[in-house]
Amino acid sequence: MDIFIDALGETFAPTTAAFALAAIGLNFHYGMTGLLNMGHAGFMLLGMYGFAISTQRGAPIWLALIVAMVVAVLFGLLLGWPTLKLRGDYLAIVTIAAAEMIRFLGRSQSLQGLTGASTGIRGNDYKYTFEALSPFPDERITVGWFTYHGTLSSSWWLRVVAWVMVLAFALLFWRLSKSPWGRVLKGIREDEDAVRSLGKNVYWYKMQALVLGGVIGALGGILWALGNAVQPDSMGRPTTFWIWTLLLLGGAATVFGPVLGSVLFWTSLVVVKRVAGVLVPDSWMTQSELEPFSLVLVGITLMCLVVFRPQGILGDRREQAINV
Repeated sequence: MDIFIDALGETFAPTTAAFALAAIGLNFHYGMTGLLNMGHAGFMLLGMYGFAISTQRGAPIWLALIVAMVVAVLFGLLLGWPTLKLRGDYLAIVTIAAAEMIRFLGRSQSLQGLTGASTGIRGNDYKYTFEALSPFPDERITVGWFTYHGTLSSSWWLRVVAWVMVLAFALLFWRLSKSPWGRVLKGIREDEDAVRSLGKNVYWYKMQALVLGGVIGALGGILWALGNAVQPDSMGRPTTFWIWTLLLLGGAATVFGPVLGSVLFWTSLVVVKRVAGVLVPDSWMTQSELEPFSLVLVGITLMCLVVFRPQGILGDRREQAINV
């Protein structure tokens, strides 16, 4: 019963929502446009830094959000300007390198006064503006099987805001995918030379998709930071691979694929960890070794899914016609 409750709680956890939102951003890149962006964690990290540093310096929450989004826009423009003419693996290599540059800059001792270097920025230094907006009481609240604080860290307030944002941006993806703009992006994904022959500026459309998806990824990073802290190594290469995994699991180019993928990924991880903790004796594997072991098992399952259903759970095989 405890395993079931933990898994059910993970379905609406802030981390699940944050990764679902980041995957919606990646869905604009890959699912809609066919861009192999392997550095999405860089957008998330910049959003976290923009929000946290602005708040530390006295900015109200609305200004901190604007700063985070502007930083993501600038990074998208800077990244896209020299790279969007690349295709396939070349674009993937450049984007993952760019994200690693952001992470190493955040870890740099020369920027310790700004980013906190490898230690990062404590949650208490920037969460207070968000928590001050909470309509919930400043105490622990029990709803059914679940008990969380009303306002602090992984709270009911953060859960409500996070999932409202996920649903709002899923609706945005649905509306834009049905618009003339979205149909141009899908045309670029399938055959950009054909779209270019029709007089469309393919480079500019790709730039728009990269920037928009990057801003959504930055907002996902803010949600993650509001439930945890700003630490550069938390947004390393594995984070990007997890986002890709849950996007492909749910189904790229679908409205709710990123959401379903995030829910299944994180709940599966919790279930596997709890079951392994019960069935695997400590003489075989310590508690600190259970998490990577759980990731291996979940990864093998996802590999099988990709092999036997590459379009994902909600996806359409026709949407896999990516021009790379």
